[in-house]
Amino acid sequence: MTTASRSQRAGRRGSAAPSRELHGILLLDKPLGLSSNQALQAARRLLRAAKGGHTGALDPLATGLLPLCFGESTKVAGMLLGSRKAYLAECRLGATTTTADLEGEIVERRSVPPLDPATLEQALASLRGRIVQVPPVYSALKQGGEPLYVKARRGESVEAPPREVDIHRLELLAHEGDCLRLLVECGSGTYIRSLAVDLGERLGCGAHLTALRRLWVEPFREPAMVTLAELELAAGQGEAAVDALLLPLAAGLAGLPALALDASQALAVTQGRQIPWPGAPEQGRSAAFAPDGRLLALVEPDAAGRVRIVRGFNLPAT
Repeated sequence: MTTASRSQRAGRRGSAAPSRELHGILLLDKPLGLSSNQALQAARRLLRAAKGGHTGALDPLATGLLPLCFGESTKVAGMLLGSRKAYLAECRLGATTTTADLEGEIVERRSVPPLDPATLEQALASLRGRIVQVPPVYSALKQGGEPLYVKARRGESVEAPPREVDIHRLELLAHEGDCLRLLVECGSGTYIRSLAVDLGERLGCGAHLTALRRLWVEPFREPAMVTLAELELAAGQGEAAVDALLLPLAAGLAGLPALALDASQALAVTQGRQIPWPGAPEQGRSAAFAPDGRLLALVEPDAAGRVRIVRGFNLPAT
């Protein structure tokens, strides 16, 4: 039985149990073959979490880090969605497909020219920095309120609008035959499938993605990922074992400065009252904590030097 089928079976078995209020972040190692939403729902049922969301979709072909947010942590999911990410990507030269990966039908085959290190580096260099990328038509981007892949599967003519993305790092790790193995660090909204296609065009032979693994998402640079099998095992040992796999909501804001409030300031923030900014003027957006260490809000100074609450969190006292 595959990991995906085991997780789906586990999710069904746990569906009869009542849900509970649960707050935290799970660094899931998404298995091959599941969509991000399927992985989320399997994890949510095992955790019995009343509310959950993921932080940016990984294709079924992809594996690796998928931060899942539960309860109050869903309020920071958008921040994680826009974070810098890193991937290991494998692509095959000489063929393009309908989906830009190996799940699609081959559209065109071309011969692969001799490729020396200098030629490969020149092609890779042209794809670093701020580039314009056309997302795959088989993607979850919406047009007229409907995902592009739905339109494409109906046979409709679909054109995905180009957009600018940031490629911070693009390195060749291995070149074996017609296969390339790449390390990619990129900004929000980047499609690695499109990057493989663009690289193939730079090399004059076409290419498509054959494997993808997400290594990290800021601020989780060295993530201790949890598999669905490990989550299922913990679920059989009780709530304490499951809860031990979660990171606190504050871990999702680890890249921001911490703002320590005294008791009166903390009370004012929880009541939504304005107070003078207690931190350094240049500190900017920060995670505000009560004296007992509880995360209260995401805050920033306004033009008048007062605390502006960007997002409040209703976490239970520890």
